[in-house]
Amino acid sequence: MGRLIWLASYPKSGNTWMRAFLHNLFRNPPKPAGINELDQFCLSESKPHWYLPYTGGQPTENLSLAEIMAIRPRTHQDMTRAFPDSVFVKTHNFLGESHGYPLVNQAVTAGAIYIVRNPLDVTLSAADHFGLSIDQAVDFMATEGAATVNSASNVPEVLSSWSSHVKSWTQNPHPALLVLRYEDMLENPKDAFSRVVSFLRLPPSPQRLDKALRFSSFKELSKQEKKAGFRERSQNSQSFFRVGRRDQWREVLTQDQIARIVELQGAQMRRFGYIPDGVAAG
Repeated sequence: MGRLIWLASYPKSGNTWMRAFLHNLFRNPPKPAGINELDQFCLSESKPHWYLPYTGGQPTENLSLAEIMAIRPRTHQDMTRAFPDSVFVKTHNFLGESHGYPLVNQAVTAGAIYIVRNPLDVTLSAADHFGLSIDQAVDFMATEGAATVNSASNVPEVLSSWSSHVKSWTQNPHPALLVLRYEDMLENPKDAFSRVVSFLRLPPSPQRLDKALRFSSFKELSKQEKKAGFRERSQNSQSFFRVGRRDQWREVLTQDQIARIVELQGAQMRRFGYIPDGVAAG
């Protein structure tokens, strides 16, 4: 039985890239791991099958958020039995409570890797993923207590606002927490993912690290999706792996939209260097 290492992020911030890297690093397959096999190594906290043993025979989509929350700590305990050593678990929950229950069971937690991404870019990806207009995505990302829908494929995840999400995971530095900027992962993948390897106290060879980086590159993940599809793609999106670069917002967002996002999210944007030149933060 192991303890959980959370791979946490606000949606569309690089979580899947991290999962693909870790899968290829640890499993060391002879060819790139299939994107539809990632959940065989890194568990997904929102998958209903973890909750079904505690629903009394009810499908999870029939349960209220409060009922889901009451079950959640027990599912985290069950996840520790998936592997004999540390267990990686993906989550988009913010680090807090809902309906009186913790979204992360600290009693079975060993640590976390948190990925933060510029909300100006997240807005574009979130709009595509959730089927929203840009302005609707701006509002959704500023909504305290916001949660994803309850469906047959995923139980709700409580995101809260982008700022609350980021603050909840990053406000208290801890040796068991690694915080990465998505932009730094893009600019220098070897350096960023070497920090992950160091954080996890792993001794893989440089060749194995380079191989895992190649096998989990955006080009490779996108190629696989085009060839075989990706189960995690939203029905609102044409593709999950859309562009794979930073500062897309400069080509899409209006000045009013930029100003509003900075007004709503300014404090956390300032912490991570995301406020554009010439725009005053609220």
